[in-house]
Amino acid sequence: MAKGHRSQIKRERNANKDTRPSAKLSYARIPVQKACFVLDAIRGKDVETAVAVLEYNPRYASGVVKKLLESAIANAENNNGMKRENLYVAECYASEGPTMKRIRARAQGRAYRILKRMSHITVVLDER
Repeated sequence: MAKGHRSQIKRERNANKDTRPSAKLSYARIPVQKACFVLDAIRGKDVETAVAVLEYNPRYASGVVKKLLESAIANAENNNGMKRENLYVAECYASEGPTMKRIRARAQGRAYRILKRMSHITVVLDER
């Protein structure tokens, strides 16, 4: 158990907080595997290149990730006072969200299960 006053514990916890600009999309209706194809294409690139890659990527997830990246860029400029030219995609990842279970009717009274998967997508930027 942690020692010290409650305010001291909170102060220590907040000191370790990541101050890099980021954006998170929860409950995106995209499976993690499909989102990761797009995220792998932009990881480590500067934001101008990443936006260009997402603009011409034919996958559905690229439109969602592009909006999320634009949001992270806006957070960096407005909240942290960073310049757009110096930003790059430090981290981007998708984690498993809840799964909606649906039923599809099949022959002879059977029912097959359809799994509609969701994901939580996070984009973290940093300055060079």
